[in-house]
Amino acid sequence: MPADRIDGLRPSYPVRTARLDLRPHRRDDLADLFAFHSRPEVVRYTPWPVRDLEQTRVALEAKLDRHTLTEEGQWLVLAIELRETGTVIGEVLLKWASRADRQGELGFALHTDYHGRGLAAEAAEAMLRLGFDELGLHRICAVVVAGNTASARLLERLGMRREAHFVHNAFFKGQWIDELVFAFRDDEWRARRDR
Repeated sequence: MPADRIDGLRPSYPVRTARLDLRPHRRDDLADLFAFHSRPEVVRYTPWPVRDLEQTRVALEAKLDRHTLTEEGQWLVLAIELRETGTVIGEVLLKWASRADRQGELGFALHTDYHGRGLAAEAAEAMLRLGFDELGLHRICAVVVAGNTASARLLERLGMRREAHFVHNAFFKGQWIDELVFAFRDDEWRARRDR
């Protein structure tokens, strides 16, 4: 798909997977978001700190309109709702990094009570599908703080390859950290999808 054909992403919601509904955030998600935004073990590798209820409310307000991509540089930020209970258990993100180069970036955070069930992978795979099949991206990367082995393993299970290890690449939560970059190209995605 030529770069000039990419005109944004306006998904139909919810984006359904086997067990999840990915959807725009709503104000009534506050208690569910606070349940994991307030946990040190969840935010250890995220760019935000442990949040109290008011900080979570402010963060939620900023997410309410991030359900379409209309220009490069924007993030699509969706709530991960466990369909069985209607509980928001995490968030999944897709950045439209470049129109000309057809680049994107994937991100996710999940409440620790729901780790180990394949739910983050299910949500991330749905976002890859949106990025490649609907937005028309050529390459999607994910940047992981070195030491976040659970996320690195998840990305590898999705078929993303580790492309880089940057040493002391970012000043993160008061210290210099290494970052790992994983990526997937559209041809690799299609080959995996068609298997």
